[in-house]
Amino acid sequence: MDWQNLPGGGNIEDRRGGGGIPGGGIAVGGVGGLIIALIAMFFGVDPGAILGGGQSSVPTQTQTQTAPGQPDTSYQFVDRILASTDQVWSGIFAKAGRTYTKPTLVLYSGATPTACGQGSAAAGPFYCPLDNKVYLDTSFFAQMDRRLGGGGDFAYSYVIAHEVGHHVQNELGIADQVTRAQQGARSEAEANRYSVALELQADCFAGVWGNQVSSLANLTEADVREAINTATAIGDDTLQRQGQGYVVPDSFTHGTSQQRVNWFMTGFKSGDPNKCDTFGGQL
Repeated sequence: MDWQNLPGGGNIEDRRGGGGIPGGGIAVGGVGGLIIALIAMFFGVDPGAILGGGQSSVPTQTQTQTAPGQPDTSYQFVDRILASTDQVWSGIFAKAGRTYTKPTLVLYSGATPTACGQGSAAAGPFYCPLDNKVYLDTSFFAQMDRRLGGGGDFAYSYVIAHEVGHHVQNELGIADQVTRAQQGARSEAEANRYSVALELQADCFAGVWGNQVSSLANLTEADVREAINTATAIGDDTLQRQGQGYVVPDSFTHGTSQQRVNWFMTGFKSGDPNKCDTFGGQL
């Protein structure tokens, strides 16, 4: 993946090396279960470790001070991926006669305050719909390499594009619809099915982005395989089987490995967000 070919100029807020975190967690009032589902993203993290004073199990990076105008490679990479998602979704929204509000991506180290509570590196990347920001501790990329057995630029890009997909859902009102549907669910299993559909749609939206930048970024089959490997590794069934030796389908919140791969590839092959109806008319 030639990510250097992608446009820069994303809304990046760099909090790395910016000092300590205010004591205690920031209260989240009237948010509902959706926010926690959005935050506890990739590794089935206990939401209690995200909101509150739980310590991160992810080692933080040592930050190197960089002269003004000379951002580090992680910054440059994230900036270009984010800016390219801005370009893709602005164009898609414009064709539909709508205006896309670009999200901000916050780079941080260890922990940081958010409008959804105190963000922790243990959660992996997450999107907070209350402030329209994606949060990313770039040490997560190294964590992907260790826990998933491999990463790569397009795998990292898929993660960012997935979180931006949640912002797109917020812009379209889909996230609010899911919240209402979950509140009216008759069981936890039913509520979880809405969460699964939400996550799979974000995977599909990430695929749409990949399709749109494939030529400019010179994506190869090996690049796409990186994303597929990541989607496979973070499926609920795979994580549960690794963690407890068996799977409980009613407890799934993100979808199986096969579902995640299928929906990512649906978006990637079509480049059409209209193909990303993971809800099947349920909303």
